[in-house]
Amino acid sequence: MKQFFFIITVILFSGFGFAQAQNDSLFHLIKIINGDVVAFTVDNLDNIYILNSRNQVKKLNEQGDSVAVFNDVKKFGQATLIDVSNPLKILLFYKDFSTIVILDRFLAIRNIIDLRQQNILQVKAIGQSYDNKIWLYDEVENKLKKIDDDGTVLLETPDFRLLFGEAPNPQKIFDQDKYVYLYDSSQAVFVFDYFGTLKNKILITGWKDFKVAGKYIFGSKADTLYRYEISSFRLDEWKMPEELRGVRSFNFTTDRLFSLKGDELKIYTFR
Repeated sequence: MKQFFFIITVILFSGFGFAQAQNDSLFHLIKIINGDVVAFTVDNLDNIYILNSRNQVKKLNEQGDSVAVFNDVKKFGQATLIDVSNPLKILLFYKDFSTIVILDRFLAIRNIIDLRQQNILQVKAIGQSYDNKIWLYDEVENKLKKIDDDGTVLLETPDFRLLFGEAPNPQKIFDQDKYVYLYDSSQAVFVFDYFGTLKNKILITGWKDFKVAGKYIFGSKADTLYRYEISSFRLDEWKMPEELRGVRSFNFTTDRLFSLKGDELKIYTFR
């Protein structure tokens, strides 16, 4: 096992360059999908992955047509996270069983990782890495780790409790453009390079539906949608139109907004 070369030299606390709040005319409804939807996510090709009340995972293409279904659900229980960062390699995470199921683009099982066999016993957040490995945050050891498809630990940071006054407790992990983003909604977005060096700390807190996509970070809070441009620190805000208030969840791609309200999944374009 190789340990990250971890050096904290400079921590940048990003400021925000606020943009004027945008109006709701920027949102244009293009499609409505009705059905049994408990949770959903979208990939960078605008495919939609729906988790229903029977714990099935259905894949819909950008037109809303069903193209694949994952039915092997009894063995694993309730899925707690679906990572579709790579549309060719889907990750289903079952927190209660500390198990990651790897699916191909047709939602057929490629592999199953039992994290307990690696003595990784408590994990809340996972995410795909740029090289098709898997990032996870080990809550017992307070370490960010990278594993391969067999569950072998390839890289790990030192214990964050030795490096921070309060170790992050990330709910989300994203790997984007040579950086790893750990989002702790109560503290900040912690940005690391691939060697484990803390490069930035973005003071975003309290956002729901957090997502890093392309050059942006997206999220929502109360009656406002946010888009933060990573390179320029620009923060765009949109007050939600009435039809977007009270939704169960949002998701984002660089030019689309997805909202789930009741059993109705709505797709909008925005700019």
